[in-house]
Amino acid sequence: MKDIVYALLAAWGQGWDFDTVAARGELLGRALWRVLPGRRDMACEAMGRLLGLAPEQARAAARASFGHNGRSFLEILLSHRVDPRFLRERLRIADPAGFEALRAHEGPVVATTGHLGAWELLAPVFHLLLPEREKQIVVRRPKDQALHELTTRLRSRPSLEVLDHRNAAPRVLRCLHRSGTTAFLVDHNTGTSEAVFLPFLGRIAAVNRGPALLALRAGALIQPLFLLREGRGRYALHTSPGLDTRTLDGSREARIHQAALFYTQAVECMVRRHPEQWYWLHKRWKTQPPAGWTYAPPQT
Repeated sequence: MKDIVYALLAAWGQGWDFDTVAARGELLGRALWRVLPGRRDMACEAMGRLLGLAPEQARAAARASFGHNGRSFLEILLSHRVDPRFLRERLRIADPAGFEALRAHEGPVVATTGHLGAWELLAPVFHLLLPEREKQIVVRRPKDQALHELTTRLRSRPSLEVLDHRNAAPRVLRCLHRSGTTAFLVDHNTGTSEAVFLPFLGRIAAVNRGPALLALRAGALIQPLFLLREGRGRYALHTSPGLDTRTLDGSREARIHQAALFYTQAVECMVRRHPEQWYWLHKRWKTQPPAGWTYAPPQT
């Protein structure tokens, strides 16, 4: 029954255009602001403490982030509208030379991004801009099976494979060894067994080591990518210089640390530039290192 309800809601939502999703997403964000006081207070406190904002500034920025997050939740319904016309009329590539360097790269690529801006639209943009490449995205599977099946269907494309993060490593490595591209969201909290503990926005966070390990095993380029909003219905694709993991020195753990720190700092840089577009509702710093642990980068 649940799958039928989800399918009907998705079919209804897929009839919306970009302006409708923007307006209804902002309404959803305002509703979340009202009904989630704990997450609201958490976001205000974190933005004040970690970004150095005064209380009123932090509250305004947090409120804006709820509006952006509401839009992010609904933008998955627009995936089918990301087409060549979208690229021409709605997308700006912020660094054309940097993007062309990525397009020209002949080896494997681990693309990293975060819950920032229009992250749900990044997959179809990724699909269209790199048509010749074998491509994957690795996502965290929700507990709701019907929701998982729906979101996988909405995200998938003929040349874009959507993988559940559990047991994804063999398929990711096969893709990378064929000089393909695999994308990961790298700014979510993770369990201690999967984590390398690194500073993020001035506080220690559990960072998923998996993308770093897979990139190292394949000798891949780690390429940060972000799709930010520029007003209603317009977007900008941001890249920054990538990291060739073949150039890293030191022990295995030291190289994992360097690679994970690289993509964590790339996310932090974009969050500081566009804090209102990040997912502050998430309990990012939930997992913490054991008592007595201190941060000490390994020697290379």
